[in-house]
Amino acid sequence: MKQKVIIIGGGFAGISAAKGLGSTNFDVLVIDKSNHHLFQPLLYQVASAALSPGDIATPIREILSNYKNIEVIQSTVHLINKEKKYLEVENNQRYYFDYLVVAVGSKPQYYQNPQWREFAPGLKTLNDALKIRNQVLSSFEKAEKLDSSHDREPLLNFVVIGGGPTGVELAGAFAEIAKKTLINDFRRIKSADAKVYLIEGSERILSSFHASLSKDAEKYLLDLGVIILKGNNVEQIDRKGIIVSGEKIVTNNIVWAAGNRVTSLLKQLGKGQDQMGRVKVDKYLSISHLRNIFVLGDAAYFEGENEIPLPSLAPVASQQGKYIAKLIRGKTQKSFRYFDKGSMATIGRTKAIAEFNGIRIKGLIAWFAWCFIHILFLINFRNRFKVFIQWALAFFFFKKGVRIINSTENIKVGHKCTDSEQLIKVK
Repeated sequence: MKQKVIIIGGGFAGISAAKGLGSTNFDVLVIDKSNHHLFQPLLYQVASAALSPGDIATPIREILSNYKNIEVIQSTVHLINKEKKYLEVENNQRYYFDYLVVAVGSKPQYYQNPQWREFAPGLKTLNDALKIRNQVLSSFEKAEKLDSSHDREPLLNFVVIGGGPTGVELAGAFAEIAKKTLINDFRRIKSADAKVYLIEGSERILSSFHASLSKDAEKYLLDLGVIILKGNNVEQIDRKGIIVSGEKIVTNNIVWAAGNRVTSLLKQLGKGQDQMGRVKVDKYLSISHLRNIFVLGDAAYFEGENEIPLPSLAPVASQQGKYIAKLIRGKTQKSFRYFDKGSMATIGRTKAIAEFNGIRIKGLIAWFAWCFIHILFLINFRNRFKVFIQWALAFFFFKKGVRIINSTENIKVGHKCTDSEQLIKVK
């Protein structure tokens, strides 16, 4: 009988592993709670109305449709039985495996304040991005209807918590929306009066980059009008705003980009976890006493060279997925080794920073490199072409591509949608 491989997760690690096992003598089952693979590095562009969801998401079935030995199901895994080699999904349905690849990704971590989630959504899914986009665009629309600058203030204050790549890119995108994209669209308000705050608990943003690049990124943000609050701790978040180091910022628009944690499902693997919940794996990305179970991507704590944990990046996950496919097929006996291709971050139009093997670049050249690499990593040609066109329009005309507010959340149960409402829903 063919050996069965189950892959939990359709992210970069899961898709790479599945492709590596495609058209082989293994029976492969891919399980994901969503039906699509999401290109998360560009998720912030959906949240900032630069791209539409379809530009960065592709159905998992479509990606793997040419591999007849791979089956895909949309479901949520509730139980992993390591000893009897099976897992349970919804409706207590069981699937047995010879090899298990766990690549479940991560979710926002609010540390000891889970109640903040209601007022400061994270950015991990398409739903998150659309919720943030709706909130940002609706805030300008609501402000346009108010006469008092005092009443407009919470609507025109935007706060991003976390000075990593996601936070920096979001803050830069929000500033461009206010200062450039919407500058001529309103009559009663000046969109440029909006304030964008970036809050970082440490003494510099983008701490994973070289200090000189962090300073360059900070300068780019300041040029866009972003207010950067470094070395500041968030003390409270509620529906009226946020308190940072004793200072109150009244706002209806808060985005959380300050940390991640993996799903509690990993506790069932019975292996040591770090503070983010990541499972500590050995040099083969497996649990030391269970050589048939592998943990990849954001879910894995793997120490690379100099005993430094590998970051939660798409290239790391992709390389791990390809490696595991070779290991399962018996094509390699070597331990996993990550080839660092560098790191990049963009700060608005024509501004970016990047470093590759000690080489550091910034500005327009870095921005073009960022665009090229991200288009190259998109999953198919259709998405690459669409994103290229959207970015070209934004580059030459300063226009975001998808400034549509999805109003279907406000439609009551039993209400029959009009043609225009159906159109909005499709958008």
